[in-house]
Amino acid sequence: MPQPLNDFIQKTADWRQTIRINNRKTYFVMGIFILIYAALGMLIDMFIYTQHYPQATLPQIFQALITLQIFPLVTVIMIAVAGISLLITLSFHDKLMLLGTEYREITPTTAKNTQEQQLYNVIEEMKIAAGLGYMPRVYLIEADYMNAFASGYSEKSAMVAITRGLMQKLDRSELQAVMAHELSHIRHLDIKLTLMASVLANLTVMVLDIFFYNAIFSRRRDSDSRSGNALLIIIIILRYLIPIINVLLLLYLSRTREYMADAGSVQLLRDNHPLASALLKINNDHQENSAAYSSQYQQTPHENVRREAYIFDPVQAGIERTNSVADLFSTHPNIKDRLAALGFKNEPK
Repeated sequence: MPQPLNDFIQKTADWRQTIRINNRKTYFVMGIFILIYAALGMLIDMFIYTQHYPQATLPQIFQALITLQIFPLVTVIMIAVAGISLLITLSFHDKLMLLGTEYREITPTTAKNTQEQQLYNVIEEMKIAAGLGYMPRVYLIEADYMNAFASGYSEKSAMVAITRGLMQKLDRSELQAVMAHELSHIRHLDIKLTLMASVLANLTVMVLDIFFYNAIFSRRRDSDSRSGNALLIIIIILRYLIPIINVLLLLYLSRTREYMADAGSVQLLRDNHPLASALLKINNDHQENSAAYSSQYQQTPHENVRREAYIFDPVQAGIERTNSVADLFSTHPNIKDRLAALGFKNEPK
């Protein structure tokens, strides 16, 4: 049953500490992704060189690689592929984010009514408050459900998209809070970070799959090297362990950046009430219209692309996009946890 904000007890929340803590968490997670990717490259190089030097031990081959006595060719190629993949993904990301939706760009000249003009004005106000050097492009998506997202790998390429349902159902202060949240994603370079993590995670799984089958068949032909056999066991374990680790790290990163964007909204507005009110209103609206919104989400192509970027994950309101096992895990913190981080505790009064 929908809950009003009055049911929550307001307490003091330290948004500065929230940003500091989650920033450290982000660097930690990104470090793990880079370490896993680089380690996989080194593992493949070691496996290849065990076939060329069957009498050498794993520590000897590893030392030769890191001291460049033998060239880590696969590791270098993987780094180059990751860089090219990231550039391509960043170049087309904005177009991918709007795929399948009915949308149009809002500008001071294309706004058709006072609500659309107010939307543009609010984003412009928050852009100035956030100290952004460029005005994000503003898109209105024709959908009844309440949601919004930001995209862009830099301030210059930034865009913000909101649904008509969100624009119509939030008051001005709540709309400001949601836009401050989205612009905080841009300020914190969240899109660039999450895309980098996603590219590394996907490439790691792809390379590991190719390496796994190649290693299996090559060991059938040549099983003389003890070092190679030991590496094969490690590869088999990683083949099933790494995808699970990647999913957990991506979810953790996504939730961490949501907490940071929430804190960023409070930082810009100097008030935690508007965002808390907006989040609860969005959550309640999804619960009250679950059946209708479920149909809309499912009929919109490529909705899974936007799910992580949305301010609200519809799965939390019981709206499932797919039957995938991934939908059992939310990309966003629980609504009550987000409200608690903003200073609103759901405790008996």
